[in-house]
Amino acid sequence: MDNPKPILKSQFKKACINCGAELTYEPGTTSVTCDYCGHKEEISIETSKFEELELYPYLDQMGDQKNSEEISILHCKNCGANQHVEENYKSLHCVYCSMPLILEDAYKEDWILPGAVLPFQIDSKKAFLIFQKWVKGLWWAPNKLKKASLDPQFTKGLYLPYWTFDAQLYADYVGERGDYYYVTETYRDSDGNTRTRQKRRTSWSHASGNVSGFVDDTLVVASKQRAGRVPSKIARWDLKKLQPFHSGFLAGFVTEKYTTTLKEGYEDSKEEARAIATSWARQDIGGDEQRVSSIDMELTEETFKHILLPVFVSAYKYNGKEYNFFVNGESGALSGKRPYSFWKIFFAILTAIIIIGTIVYFAKDA
Repeated sequence: MDNPKPILKSQFKKACINCGAELTYEPGTTSVTCDYCGHKEEISIETSKFEELELYPYLDQMGDQKNSEEISILHCKNCGANQHVEENYKSLHCVYCSMPLILEDAYKEDWILPGAVLPFQIDSKKAFLIFQKWVKGLWWAPNKLKKASLDPQFTKGLYLPYWTFDAQLYADYVGERGDYYYVTETYRDSDGNTRTRQKRRTSWSHASGNVSGFVDDTLVVASKQRAGRVPSKIARWDLKKLQPFHSGFLAGFVTEKYTTTLKEGYEDSKEEARAIATSWARQDIGGDEQRVSSIDMELTEETFKHILLPVFVSAYKYNGKEYNFFVNGESGALSGKRPYSFWKIFFAILTAIIIIGTIVYFAKDA
């Protein structure tokens, strides 16, 4: 059974000095804004540097309480997701399956504070328009999907958790270098004539050496997602837009808590580092082709950080099955599975059969 997805909302709670309403982050800016009276306040970032944490003290379960805080989360009894949404919502619904949540069931849990966040670059209105445009272009879409595209409450802003790992990489490699050469080959064509052609061959030679360099921001998803998995084609963000973490960027959005442990994420990052070392080895070997038979890799000066990346999620049910649609909160790219309406397809086929039958009938009488 998959682990649930703990989700929380920022602890940032600041009231508007004019009307007392809660301030929320304004996508694409460094401001929090009052949706009622329009008052704005700048998010004050004290440093331009990201906080990189030493890896091994955390892997050894030391320093767990450093750079951590307690958060409040809610459990969705339908899909298993755990989340916290704004208390001032008129209704509380799961961001993944849209089922009602019970505020009284909230409980506390610790998490390692994010070291960086990529703030939303587009707002929910634009994300909703992207979703609407996509739905309007679908053939045979069920009416429930059309209805979902008319109601903005189905589209929620969500920060996804990721681990990033940095390290100095050194690796010894053993492999082979392949260099192309050509030989002249004689053959007969379809008419029986003798002809010649050039045939490519590869000369392999032993290769070994070492490579080294800095591996920066190896990105590992920190959520054991279930049906709500974000499609890989939109799970791409420009990490140059990362900002040092400030809870103000989270105000007004839901934030998913990591369920992939730091140790699990680190193991995944080592596989990525090995792939990088292999790529560097191939470049170092040169030639036309390369074979790398062994890599002896060492990582030093290892650090990590917990980062949050933005996405909009739209969820609804059709014929007892949950569907999710995702809009990248930075680029606006959209992806999602869509259902088909059986009756719309059935009546379309029936209409086509009637039209074709009518044409054939009158053609015979002509």
